[in-house]
Amino acid sequence: MMIRSVSPADADAIAAIYRPIVLETTISFEWVPPTADELRARIAKTLAKYPWLVAADEADGAVAGFAYAGSHRDAPSYQWSVNTSIYVRDDRRGQGLGKRLYEALHAQLVELGYFRAFAGIALPNAASVALHESVGYRALGVYEQVGFKFGAWRDVGWWSKGLQPPVADPPPPRRPSAPA
Repeated sequence: MMIRSVSPADADAIAAIYRPIVLETTISFEWVPPTADELRARIAKTLAKYPWLVAADEADGAVAGFAYAGSHRDAPSYQWSVNTSIYVRDDRRGQGLGKRLYEALHAQLVELGYFRAFAGIALPNAASVALHESVGYRALGVYEQVGFKFGAWRDVGWWSKGLQPPVADPPPPRRPSAPA
């Protein structure tokens, strides 16, 4: 598996990975799976400010997972913090791919000048909690009954990871380079 920046051409594969997560689980709070065209638009919007990575098979280029960062909050004081998300294709879970994706994403976030990452995990989700804690996230707390899906209220736990030591006068984060 190679880890690389996402391309608009990856939208179909990303849609295929994400669709069953939306339809069959409470991992995502979306109710309707986004189309490949909607995901292409999300990719373009994300890449304007944050990194989005995919794990792809070196032999055939098949996408097996993806991870990306996004805005934590809108106020300027939050500009050095991001929310992160990660999804791995069902048949590739438990093989260390999520950890590799997150390590690569965190490295890019440091290079761009971010200092803290946050992850919201719909609970229960032992596998996601284990992944996040294995790469250094620590539990902060729970938003109780914050989302309603599949006929029930759902909790979301929040985890945090320091990406690099804070500095007194940080420059604004840089934008990622456009994918080749």
